[in-house]
Amino acid sequence: MTVLEAEVEARGTGKNAGPPRRALRIVMPGGSGHLGTVLANALHERGDDVVVISRAPLVLPWRVAGWEELAAEVDGADVVINLAGRSVDCRYTAKHRREIVDSRVESTRAVGRAIAAARRAPRVWLQMSTATIYAHRYDAPNDERTGILGGYESNAPRSWRFSIDVATAWEQAARELTLPSTRTVLMRSAIVMSPYRGTPFSILRTLARLGAGGKAGDGRQFVSWIHHRDFARAVAFLIDRDDISGVVNIAAPNPLPNADFMRAIRRACGVPIGITAPAWLLEIASFFYRTETELLLKSRRVVPGRLQRAGFTFDFPTWDEAVRELCHGAGGEW
Repeated sequence: MTVLEAEVEARGTGKNAGPPRRALRIVMPGGSGHLGTVLANALHERGDDVVVISRAPLVLPWRVAGWEELAAEVDGADVVINLAGRSVDCRYTAKHRREIVDSRVESTRAVGRAIAAARRAPRVWLQMSTATIYAHRYDAPNDERTGILGGYESNAPRSWRFSIDVATAWEQAARELTLPSTRTVLMRSAIVMSPYRGTPFSILRTLARLGAGGKAGDGRQFVSWIHHRDFARAVAFLIDRDDISGVVNIAAPNPLPNADFMRAIRRACGVPIGITAPAWLLEIASFFYRTETELLLKSRRVVPGRLQRAGFTFDFPTWDEAVRELCHGAGGEW
């Protein structure tokens, strides 16, 4: 069921139907990438007016404006969803570290200033964050109430501290200004899984099909994930629920160890075996592929406590059913 179909079903039909839902004007800085396209598609489909803020001139099914137009677009908008930030799929050189931090912190500050200066401020600001802010742990899941924020864990490389520092600075930037007319939600998102070309899932699926989809390292590290349709539905839910603000985990309720996660992908692809990649081999491969092993080896055991307590239900709560749909559903490639 699409987001739009769910909205129609919730309203009902015929003479008992409620008034038509008012279309919202949604401004989406950094909305030209994978997550932005997933969200813009879903929100546009349910009838909302989406404006993507981008540094590059793009031709999209919705309107695109430049960053110099941010303040004008935010003024009078109903919703702002800030997704801006440089990809972390790179080597953490000094230059890349600076770009990763600055792209998140400065864009978040710019959005906050635009909201503060607006004559008619948006009623909600959804600010992207990351589940990586939580500690590397195996013992218990992290929800918003009891989760342990990351630090120099004894069982994790000190180099992993960078991603925690980034997440902390990112969220702090969203808290710098008091915005009395705007509800602010910090979305600590797990990895969003979609079948589209170049996304994390498409890469993992390709590895599985080639026989290289075994566990990474010892396979004990937890993988937190969310199906792209549930990600879009969760964002729409947070837009519409005026009683939710602050930190919200955007993740499926059943994270699982990497070994089980990869086994499910192989099973969905019909591949019986997968070559295991020990940690030392991943270190070598990450150097040549210009990425970091933390993306595969850090244990991210995150659960959506606030979403579930608020009554949100997942179409894909378990990885087995999600991966079957991702491999065999109607989704195509961009």
